[in-house]
Amino acid sequence: MTQRLITHLRHVDLAVPDFGKQLDFYTGTWGLTAEHSDAGLAFLAAEGSPEQYVVRLRESSDKRIDLISFGAANRADVDTLAGGLARDGVQLVHEPRDLQTPGGGYGFRFFDNEGRTVEISSDVAVRQHRAIEEGESIPVRLSHVVVNSADPEGTRAFYEKHLAFALSDTLMHPRMGEMMWFMRVNAWHHSMAIARGPHPSLHHASFEMRGIDEYMRGTGRLLRAGVEKIWGPGRHMAGNNTFSYFLDPHGNTVEYTTELEVLDEDTWHPHVYDFSDPEVSDQWGTANAMNEFVAKKSFNDPDEGLFVAPPV
Repeated sequence: MTQRLITHLRHVDLAVPDFGKQLDFYTGTWGLTAEHSDAGLAFLAAEGSPEQYVVRLRESSDKRIDLISFGAANRADVDTLAGGLARDGVQLVHEPRDLQTPGGGYGFRFFDNEGRTVEISSDVAVRQHRAIEEGESIPVRLSHVVVNSADPEGTRAFYEKHLAFALSDTLMHPRMGEMMWFMRVNAWHHSMAIARGPHPSLHHASFEMRGIDEYMRGTGRLLRAGVEKIWGPGRHMAGNNTFSYFLDPHGNTVEYTTELEVLDEDTWHPHVYDFSDPEVSDQWGTANAMNEFVAKKSFNDPDEGLFVAPPV
């Protein structure tokens, strides 16, 4: 098995047609902070995170995931990962080099099996951040990203083979078979998950809150602001984390969560959960029922520009 050299999830970058509306939502409503921004480009930080930014918005006629970024410990590990991918025939967008994005660093980009652009970097400057205070209902960090895949088995195999992602748990349905795979790069239950869908797209991006009270305050704040809630509040069984899913102005699903499970990786064995059991979807029983109409909201629009790298 490939040695795990990826340390954590850094950020998710989104191309959006209505840049101003999205920027207003993520800063004025969702609770991120705009830094290093320019015309048609905004780098959005979470106040509690050492990452320079957790979301990048780019104005574009196309709507898609521009990039998913992961961290590595050092330049040698970046070089090792890039070399391994190249030897296995994976198409690199660019070789390891000094990065020009906020915080600098050293990294490379490549296309995954379905054409998403992925970045791996090290030596990015630590952002000055702070402890989120009690009652403060803004994100602490980017928790995880879930992608829709038309070939989820192939996508899972790609990330396991080339990047040493590990399977934590699987969701299945008696009629539809296996439907979602939770993948980890560290002790957090998942940093990425892969959902069976009709096309490649963003399923959702999830943001960790300080605690249960802050999570509920944030959920209520979004509801009072009239943001469309898809599902929640509740607590999943896989990952044992809380969830409240909302739609941003372009129909991307975003989640407030907290208390994502931290695993003992030496003893953990993946479960297969039947999500037709209501307790699997929501242990609390407080969320609206998961059904095909709720699920369809997170199919999202098909990603445009697959195997086309976004501008640096």
